[in-house]
Amino acid sequence: MPDKEVKKILIFSLAYYPTFVGGAEVALKEITDRISDIEWHILTLNFRGDPAEEKMGNVHVHRLGRNASYLSKILFMPRAAWRARAMHRTRPFQGLWAMMSYMLFPIVLARLPVPYVLTLQEGDPWEHMFSRWFILPFRPLLSYGFRHASTVTALSNYLAKWARHMGYTRPVEIVPNGVDIQRFSGVSVAHEGTVLITTSRLVHKNAVDDVIRALALLPPHVRFQILGTGPDEAALKELAKKECVSERIEFLGHIDHKDMPRYLHAADIFIRPSRSEGQGASFIEAMAIGLPVIATQEGGIADFLFDAKRNPDKETTGWAVDVNSPEQIAMAVKDIITNPDKVSLVRENALALVREKYDWNFIAKQMNALFQAVFASSHSH
Repeated sequence: MPDKEVKKILIFSLAYYPTFVGGAEVALKEITDRISDIEWHILTLNFRGDPAEEKMGNVHVHRLGRNASYLSKILFMPRAAWRARAMHRTRPFQGLWAMMSYMLFPIVLARLPVPYVLTLQEGDPWEHMFSRWFILPFRPLLSYGFRHASTVTALSNYLAKWARHMGYTRPVEIVPNGVDIQRFSGVSVAHEGTVLITTSRLVHKNAVDDVIRALALLPPHVRFQILGTGPDEAALKELAKKECVSERIEFLGHIDHKDMPRYLHAADIFIRPSRSEGQGASFIEAMAIGLPVIATQEGGIADFLFDAKRNPDKETTGWAVDVNSPEQIAMAVKDIITNPDKVSLVRENALALVREKYDWNFIAKQMNALFQAVFASSHSH
């Protein structure tokens, strides 16, 4: 019976395990691990000589290219389109899945008569994504990709607006990134002083510089642990020297995602005063651990971080600060240190929200329902 055939979906994602693990890569793995009745394939860039093909969890990984140079990233688009056509000829796909806007390029170039889902996972601002001079000539291709998507999902209400700006006219499904609640629950570890922690790429948008400036306004027992690497690392170390707080900051470099709970349990406050954010799975993970969270309400953060003063109509889930405001960060840290009862209540609210909306099991069911609808629509055509 043809209807009993296993459905196949081809995912396009510039990065994937094991070399690069951000919110999008974690989402792909967590969702595909939980949907075993679909045969998953992924086309991704080979960043550093990983195997050209391997099976990881439920996903058949196909890596293209040999390194992560700028040219390799550009060439990935036509290469992925060509490979998708070749793979489709031998064993046809019933659906395609673009992980982030730029992955529409290979889908549009491949011109396969197959419905596709686009997931908006971007953390950078709109201007960075769509208005830089070298992207503008290709905007029409992207717009075409948006307009012809069967379904668009977005991490947040903020990102959902992007789809409408790019010409997608149907309702956008809000499907956030989640957390493996079981893995991130546990008991906090005793330690001296007050430890602030961030899990962030060291780039301008994540505003680690503002936390370093805030540290200079806080008592000496407050320390700061930074998990992550990025192009701003040297400048941030220089800033720490200038602010005379170097000895209170630990740059811990890249920490594997599976080891992150251990570090979060040994901290007191999670902080990332982002200048832009699509959603930010790190905040959700910190809430699942039970850490009080200090953040801005930029972009998708506003969907889950509700502040006592700024959102009086909602249960408080964190401490909101303005963008570029080390003084407000320092005040929020002091408020958390001096009000344990308030912190307990906010932690409970945050954890309840995470359990209700951000459990990967729930999110995988949402995505599975969307894919089944895509299959049904392709069948009816």
